[in-house]
Amino acid sequence: MHFIYNIAQLLLVFFFWPLIAAVIAINPKNRRHIPKRLGWGLPPANRLSIPGKKTIWVHALSVGEVTSSLPLIRGIRETFNINLVFSVTTRTGYKLAEEIIAPLVDRIVPFPLDILPVVNYFLTRIRPDVFILVETDFWPNLLAVLQKKKIPALLVNGRISRKSIRLYRRFGFFFRTLFCSFSALSMQTSIDRENLIALGVPENKIFTLGNLKFDILPLSGKKTDPVPSGIRIVAGSTHRGEEEDLLLAYKKLKKHYNNFSLVIAPRDISRGKEIQRLAESLGLVASCHMEGGLKPLPDLLILDTIGELAGYYQTCDIAFVGGSLVDQGGHNPVEPAVNGVPVLFGPHMEDFAEIALDLIAVGGALQVQDADSLFHTLERLLADPAFRLTIGTAASAYINRKQGVTKKHLELIRKFL
Repeated sequence: MHFIYNIAQLLLVFFFWPLIAAVIAINPKNRRHIPKRLGWGLPPANRLSIPGKKTIWVHALSVGEVTSSLPLIRGIRETFNINLVFSVTTRTGYKLAEEIIAPLVDRIVPFPLDILPVVNYFLTRIRPDVFILVETDFWPNLLAVLQKKKIPALLVNGRISRKSIRLYRRFGFFFRTLFCSFSALSMQTSIDRENLIALGVPENKIFTLGNLKFDILPLSGKKTDPVPSGIRIVAGSTHRGEEEDLLLAYKKLKKHYNNFSLVIAPRDISRGKEIQRLAESLGLVASCHMEGGLKPLPDLLILDTIGELAGYYQTCDIAFVGGSLVDQGGHNPVEPAVNGVPVLFGPHMEDFAEIALDLIAVGGALQVQDADSLFHTLERLLADPAFRLTIGTAASAYINRKQGVTKKHLELIRKFL
């Protein structure tokens, strides 16, 4: 498998190198980012490793994974006397890591491109005793070299989405080998574990330790701007097809309630202006956060910035989790629930089914089926502070019962140090 993978890489570079070079050269961000991922400017080994100390290398793909890793990084730093190196793939993830992870680690580095000489170069510089991958970003060469060098590779906070499992099953011969390269795989839910077993991964490698985000402190996100007035509703990680329902509900509710504001945070922040135009077509005035200088803050705000949604969840009174009114599998309801606010989501929570069902069962979340039930549920929550408090308290209590995930992960890591 690895032979075919590397031959394909060589052929791709051989036939398409002018196009690849042009793509890198045209985009200034690529010109800065790609050389770093090839090892340009990587500190020497004596600055990435500490004599007499073991090194743990933790990797997170982007913003979501960086956020998930925070409780684990804190736990590793407090528990082990080690050298801690953290890597990130995306530019936005790297920026967030510099803000919230840097104080807890010895070094942040770019993640290498999965080219054998590059992978080997990074490993000779970092010299990890354990490699920890947070959630996703699987690369065959890195995992194969780690296995060859007998460096334990651990997957933590593992999650298999509905879309991913279809891909894994279709190319089972490839992904089975990939997952078997790990020394241990810590999955969020029993459903994730069963999916791995069905792929042929040995059961003794798979652990169900829960979601690291259960251990995120309520005040771990960025501080947000003050609430303009009254009740704040935050719709996080929304997708195309959901914003119109939210805006229409907002427009109808504004006829009866003046003391509330709505913040829409699209999953793809580049859609901010698109949503602003949609609001205008419905006769609404919305402001994008990137425009800055919003004083006083508007009642209808589009959050088109990276890494600030957690902060807005902290100050909201009602949270809607996007990707759920449309067939996108939903997003993580733990982030708003940890702040003790009522959580709403649509019928499509397949990617977080176990957590969503648990929250509904304990009374910490409400599931809406369509635009009409979204409107009526928001109306009831706006009108009844006691109802909001009951649901928010139940959500917070559920999170508290689930905490302790980091400790379980640290016990697993200890076995490989």
